[in-house]
Amino acid sequence: MIDESDKGKKLMLLGGLRYLIPVIEAAHKLGMHVITCDYLPNNIAHQYSDEYHNVSIIDKEAVLRLAQELQIDGIMSFAVDPGVVTAAYVQQEMGLPGCPYDSVQILQNKDLFRAFLRRHGFNCPWSYGFGSIQEALNAASSFSYPAIVKPTDAAGSKGVSRADSPEELPMALKRAMEHSLSGRIIVEQFLEKVGCSSDTDSFSVNGKLAFVSFSAQRFDEGAPNPYTPSAYSWPSTMGEAHEAALASEIQRLITLLGLTTSVYNIETRVCTDGKPYIMELSPRGGGNRLSEMLRLATGVDLITNAVRAAVGLPVSGLQQKPYNGHWAEVILHADKAGIFRSLDVVPARQKNVVELDLWVSEGDSVTAFRGANDAIGTLVLKFDTAEEMDAALASRLYTCNTRAESEAL
Repeated sequence: MIDESDKGKKLMLLGGLRYLIPVIEAAHKLGMHVITCDYLPNNIAHQYSDEYHNVSIIDKEAVLRLAQELQIDGIMSFAVDPGVVTAAYVQQEMGLPGCPYDSVQILQNKDLFRAFLRRHGFNCPWSYGFGSIQEALNAASSFSYPAIVKPTDAAGSKGVSRADSPEELPMALKRAMEHSLSGRIIVEQFLEKVGCSSDTDSFSVNGKLAFVSFSAQRFDEGAPNPYTPSAYSWPSTMGEAHEAALASEIQRLITLLGLTTSVYNIETRVCTDGKPYIMELSPRGGGNRLSEMLRLATGVDLITNAVRAAVGLPVSGLQQKPYNGHWAEVILHADKAGIFRSLDVVPARQKNVVELDLWVSEGDSVTAFRGANDAIGTLVLKFDTAEEMDAALASRLYTCNTRAESEAL
């Protein structure tokens, strides 16, 4: 049922990725008018919005002018990391609901975030930020190996690589700089994890954690970029004590930064030193359909509540709930670039399939799996036990059949 107060509210969404489609659907169910904008008019989400504007989402002044002209009621950068700072800027300048702009800038810059964590006594890897490759090479004697090298402001694992020796450092720096929007990169300690790291969504209301989740983030070691997540599962592989410690630290971080009512994408891990770490916290929904998965696994609707919060409407139904089974999401991808033919799920796992969402058709070009933008779909599965799920995820679940570009039709 649509509340009369929701009707006619204008919600601006930055970006046009398919992960915005459920957000648009939720806003439409609430009777809202949805505006999307970015510089790529062919992005799929624009087909579902009520209007589209060709404006770069990293140009915060241009987005602000458009938002003022359209007299929007709220703005979000759900699952679109490059637009999060812009959304916070527009919220600040227009007096719209959202988290403090200064705090969002800290969260969205790996350099500033690591410094903030250290200053306030959070567990944190050593890290150094640089504005050029040469600057990083000049400081290389300060690094220990292995080290992780990444852009300070890119998402989807783009530009992230591991250097196991000084000889591997220059190429890792070059790769990171190529994907940095601001021209800054970070070199940091490689933290060896125990079990799986976690990447999933949570929600705070008026600065208090109302819903927190932890997942098991999994990787395809045979992929061209083994640091791009290839699957997620719930519950996590962390123990209850570590989850409780992380929830407490997440709450402390939210309080210190003065964050308000928001959905968050949060990456955490427990390491071989026995300590839990907050690796990233961003005031947006995660990509890879993470909030959708949580809605399936718990019944808690983070997406609708994020939409309501963005335009200043009260949120509801946000409470901690157990998982109704063991859930997994597999990020479908091709092992190598080519022309897509078909995708086959192994027969033994057909019974576990809840949803197969394929984004390519026969004859489409596909790329090797180097980042989240190389995904070709998702596979949602449900299991009765953790053992059954772990065995399935450790095996080959599907085959992506392709042919080489040079092959005759």
